Amino acid sequence: MTLQWDYLTKFILVGDSSVGKSSILIRLTEQRWLSATDPTIGVEFGTHTVTLASGERVKNQIWDTCGSESFRSITQSYYRGAAGALIVYNIASRPSFEHVAGWLRDVRGLAEEDVTVLLVGNMSDLADEGDGERRAVSKEEGQKLADDEGLLFIETSARTGANIESAFALAAEEIHRNSTTLQTNKQRRRRWRSRRCS
Repeated sequence: MTLQWDYLTKFILVGDSSVGKSSILIRLTEQRWLSATDPTIGVEFGTHTVTLASGERVKNQIWDTCGSESFRSITQSYYRGAAGALIVYNIASRPSFEHVAGWLRDVRGLAEEDVTVLLVGNMSDLADEGDGERRAVSKEEGQKLADDEGLLFIETSARTGANIESAFALAAEEIHRNSTTLQTNKQRRRRWRSRRCS
């Protein structure tokens, strides 16, 4: 059986509750938007394959973690082995942006040493409604924080689909360029065979 990807990467979606992490995952994996989603309890999981500029295909395993403090110790175990992390905040929620520093500290302390981190300002469609008064965090503030911390940055909208696929493609390209944690198909098959034959 030939697998349809060259590399496998693990991503985690982290951030406060109600910033749209589950909506991002649903938009990416199912190409749809739900006006309401149940809060994530623990973690949710999805996969999505992207083709890099080199033509190589990367299968992203994406773990959507609960943003609630009460589940933090459980969800932190999913950080291990993550090559990529998307720290998501809601552009209409100043507190969710202010909490990014704590999420970044967790990612840097628990994920892979060379983890690629993408700061995601979600719900960018809210900035286009009315006179834009719903925006509490400017795009420039998001970019400045990303620059100061050495992160990638993008604004997305799970509602419209704007930049959802681009976010994962951007992070996958960066991981491919810099990471020692990429797992190739050959390595995965070899490990599987050795377990099966022993």
